[in-house]
Amino acid sequence: MLDELSVENLGLIPSARIEPGSGLVVITGETGTGKTLLLGALRLLRGELARKDQIGPNGDETTVEARFVEGDVERILGRRVDRRRSRATIDGAMATAGSLAETLGGVLDVVGQHDRTLLSEQRAVRRLLDGSMTEAGAEALARYRSTWETLVDTEAQAAALGGDHRALERELDMVRFQRDEIAAARFAPGEDDELAERASRLRNSEELRERLAAVQNAAGEGGASAGLENADRELRAASRTAPSLAPLADLSAQLNELLSEFNAEIARVSADLDHDPHDLERVEQRLALLGDLKRKYGDDLDAVLAFEAEAATRAEELETLLDRSGEIASLLVVARADVREAADSLREQRREAAEDVSRGAIEHLRDMGFSDPYVGFRIAEREPGPDGADQVVLEFASDIGLTPGPVAKIASGGELSRLILALRLASGTSDASIIAFDEIDAGTGGATALAMGAKLKDLARGRQVFCVTHLPQVAAYAESHFVVRREGNTATVSELQGDERLEELSRMLAGLPDSERGREHAAELLTIAGNS
Repeated sequence: MLDELSVENLGLIPSARIEPGSGLVVITGETGTGKTLLLGALRLLRGELARKDQIGPNGDETTVEARFVEGDVERILGRRVDRRRSRATIDGAMATAGSLAETLGGVLDVVGQHDRTLLSEQRAVRRLLDGSMTEAGAEALARYRSTWETLVDTEAQAAALGGDHRALERELDMVRFQRDEIAAARFAPGEDDELAERASRLRNSEELRERLAAVQNAAGEGGASAGLENADRELRAASRTAPSLAPLADLSAQLNELLSEFNAEIARVSADLDHDPHDLERVEQRLALLGDLKRKYGDDLDAVLAFEAEAATRAEELETLLDRSGEIASLLVVARADVREAADSLREQRREAAEDVSRGAIEHLRDMGFSDPYVGFRIAEREPGPDGADQVVLEFASDIGLTPGPVAKIASGGELSRLILALRLASGTSDASIIAFDEIDAGTGGATALAMGAKLKDLARGRQVFCVTHLPQVAAYAESHFVVRREGNTATVSELQGDERLEELSRMLAGLPDSERGREHAAELLTIAGNS
């Protein structure tokens, strides 16, 4: 509930702070005092657009701050408005007007002379009906929501398939071809470098052969090899005469051994150059195959092999999905049929609830001054959604002889407030724990006003209801009574208790706050309302 409300420079009110308490809270005062400004403060806290006339003469800024308590949760919301911009806070932290609206959207309803959205929004009307359904209706709603969740989940699984069955088959054929084309080439990691080197050698084999032959001539038996053998024989002979030459003889032997190994390797390499004439052709063909694969699948052999692995993985995924696609298609057929069946059952329950709420609302409206009003719900089928497959429109006529129409186009501000009150009472529900009414008493009085006061008090059981009223019959039913008084360009707000409340009710009854007869009538009203 709204635990505390504080305003600064709000219209004619320079400063005020109220602690309204629970139940029915009324705000009274003579015409022009600024009673509705307090409801304007609540609108600001709901994030609604600020009006320039809300900024009073005592500064360039209007400030509204309130403490809301819901169970164990306490929230402090604030709004500062000047002629250029507005700033919002939630629990002392900067926020946007949209954040205020989100915070209080399901907590506070403000219904005024120009409010037509509450009962013109299909979601709000549908929630009102759903809250008034019997246990069977609640079960139908729960079943529908369960079938809807199943359908959404099944559709998500179908979407994960990435397309229809034939599209998946086409993709599978493609990735299989890509995987198999790369695999058939049988390339191993690093083979591209080996092929490049071998191709270079084969392309230049004649030149290499000539150069290696020259090396063999220079280092072989007719060249360095013969010279080193002669040197080795002479050093060995000399070392027998001069033993100090033995190390040189050993070194000469090592050189001969190394040269022998060198000549053997040169001979092997030269022999490798004697290749099949078709070797180069085969290497060139393999390089061409690799180039074709790189053009399709990657910049180098590593990228091509990585693409093969990805294609193989995707092929496995598609094979699994295709195995399930037939099953999912069957599940979709069943899920859609279940949703349609559940939607039909829910629609019947809503129609039954609509008849009960309509009858009850009409009776409440008659008690509040309508002679023969019409209230009805037009429920038509639409595409299924999370809350059903129903389009719900509330239709109203102030008299059965008039053509009913959607509430937003038909009801005046005063009619709308009373209609909301009647519907809330008839349905036994309220989306909001705080409801504020303005001009709910327009065009009523006498016994009708007493009935309205009693109904407002009924609505306030278990929630907080604010009402700006001109009627003493309504004010008498309040648990808390605030009055707005004006002197010149300044208005004050104060809570009334005891004799002060009697004086205000007397003023509202007879225009004479000190009238003894007026006070007697006021006391009688309080007794009737159970507040004596």
